[in-house]
Amino acid sequence: MELRELETDEEYQRAIPIIQQLWTDADASFIRSWAEEDGYRLFGLHVDGTLVGVVGISIQRVLHHTRHVWVHDLVIDEAHRSNGYGTQLLSFVAEWAREHDCEYVALAGRLGNEEARQFYESNGMVRWGHVFETEIETH
Repeated sequence: MELRELETDEEYQRAIPIIQQLWTDADASFIRSWAEEDGYRLFGLHVDGTLVGVVGISIQRVLHHTRHVWVHDLVIDEAHRSNGYGTQLLSFVAEWAREHDCEYVALAGRLGNEEARQFYESNGMVRWGHVFETEIETH
């Protein structure tokens, strides 16, 4: 088992189908553009040479969590779920956060995604609040 940062175009191309299992409405070019976002880092978990899961993170600061790691995407390929890989990725993120002087690991989950809620709660995460959003019309 190997967990490492994905940085090359080839590595991103292999990760995109897995990420699209979470972000079903995102096309490949949009997902690839995330690598250009300030501070976004994508890590992949490989088992016997096969990419089985990814986690995209960045360090952020907001009032209620000061310096924390924000989990943008944590996805295990459907064919490899229920093998403990999600827990391994989440543990990796917590260790990475400690190494980078962060106080928290945080993320947002979709309403109605009970599997995700149960997974995160079973891994020691607690719901802090709700995320509210509005779409901004562009001209």
